[in-house]
Amino acid sequence: MMGERTATQEALFYSFRIEDHVPTDHLLRSIDRFVDLTGIREHLKPYYSSMGRPSIDPELMIRMLIVGYCMGIRSERRLCEEVHLNLAYRWFCRLDLDGFVPDHSTFSKNRHGRFRDSDLLRKLFELTVERCMAEGLVGAEGFAVDASLIRADVHRQCSAAG
Repeated sequence: MMGERTATQEALFYSFRIEDHVPTDHLLRSIDRFVDLTGIREHLKPYYSSMGRPSIDPELMIRMLIVGYCMGIRSERRLCEEVHLNLAYRWFCRLDLDGFVPDHSTFSKNRHGRFRDSDLLRKLFELTVERCMAEGLVGAEGFAVDASLIRADVHRQCSAAG
């Protein structure tokens, strides 16, 4: 017999956990185990005013950047839309269903302002490399170079005689 969905009234309460809707083998679950952003608020403290409205949490914005890099989302506007819509992205960014996703312009201002001025992204990169070395994922004995062509910007007056 064919069933028919009958909904006479919407539920008043829902039992929903984002955790239950992110697959165990999702890439962001694997990455999340290694992400430690505990020191970024202290690192960025001098770049925030003590007056005014509370800012967007810098950990949220860094987690959003990680989502963008890992998932190939290059546009900040699209990244904000994707984090708003995707449950796995929300889970990784520690956002509930009603969690606020920052506007792309606020996101962009922070990334090009505070994060650049504080050298935060370099610090996070160095911490990530150190963590990978400690976990045995990489070693310091060699490096690889791809075959990309890079245009040099060298002036004859600045070059070293060899």
